[in-house]
Amino acid sequence: MTDVSIPAQPADPAARAALDEVAAARSALGDEIVRLEATARAAVDVRAKVRRNTGKTAAAAAGTAFVVLGGPGKVFRSVKRRIVGAPEPLPASLLPEQVEKAVRRLGDDGAKVRGTLEREFAAFVDTNRKSEPRFLRRVLLAGGVPLASRVGRAIVKRLLTGSPDDVASREEQIRSRLDGPGPGAPTR
Repeated sequence: MTDVSIPAQPADPAARAALDEVAAARSALGDEIVRLEATARAAVDVRAKVRRNTGKTAAAAAGTAFVVLGGPGKVFRSVKRRIVGAPEPLPASLLPEQVEKAVRRLGDDGAKVRGTLEREFAAFVDTNRKSEPRFLRRVLLAGGVPLASRVGRAIVKRLLTGSPDDVASREEQIRSRLDGPGPGAPTR
């Protein structure tokens, strides 16, 4: 800022009062800037904050370390182990390293790991059977499921909307179609 000086005092009292107000405002602005600088310095002075609040700072650091190092999970597992009991240990094995690593990734509860391995192995055996014709099964499933769904919907719709007389007449129509045309009936 450049300091603007007025060479002479104006004769008008209102103008003189306005100049005094401007000078007071400049002085107040200067004081406010000094106060703002001091506040900004205090806000970024971390060491002073730590010295003033050592207990809070230590608690915040300890809490952060607890969360980062996985403390909540460890506490949960410990409480669970005390309530439910220790899980069954994994069986000692002579598996290759890669298989052993894969088994360890499944967890530390031996019964759960054994169950998972049995289910996975059964699914593997089911998908790799050579004796079953897979193509026929796939075709039947691909066509049979939608067909069965449509038939089921039609039956339910007919049961819910038709009267007993309608159902009986419909049954006659179906029987006549299944039996074929009678003697002397025109053929198409």
